[in-house]
Amino acid sequence: MVHQREWILVSAPNKAGELFISQLLARQIPCAAIVNNRVEQERVTRIGVKISHLVDTKNEVTWIMPEFPVGQVFLFENSVTLCCRYLQICSKWTTKPITIITHSSSPRLMYRNLGARNIIHTSSQDVSFLIASMDD
Repeated sequence: MVHQREWILVSAPNKAGELFISQLLARQIPCAAIVNNRVEQERVTRIGVKISHLVDTKNEVTWIMPEFPVGQVFLFENSVTLCCRYLQICSKWTTKPITIITHSSSPRLMYRNLGARNIIHTSSQDVSFLIASMDD
């Protein structure tokens, strides 16, 4: 049986998320983006993402698992509501850690209750340390 490498799934609605994706791509780590509209899909394509998974966060019928195996998930928070929704969606797609990266003092317990393993509070745009923390 051929082992297919799991993909890192990223929601990158801000500069830190974009830089993280750029670092994954530079290291040739398979990554895809989760997006909720075509404008966001075009934006992640412009930064080099080859595969994006479009979901309608208001319509659970569209929360279909991607055609690639999902490994770790990194959700960069721009909106608490959207981040929570992505967390609900992605937690059904993987057994690997889901990490929330936030600049705000959002409630950690809420994210934990929705399935996040790691909540990282940072004001830095450079989150390259996340790559070293990834599971193999």
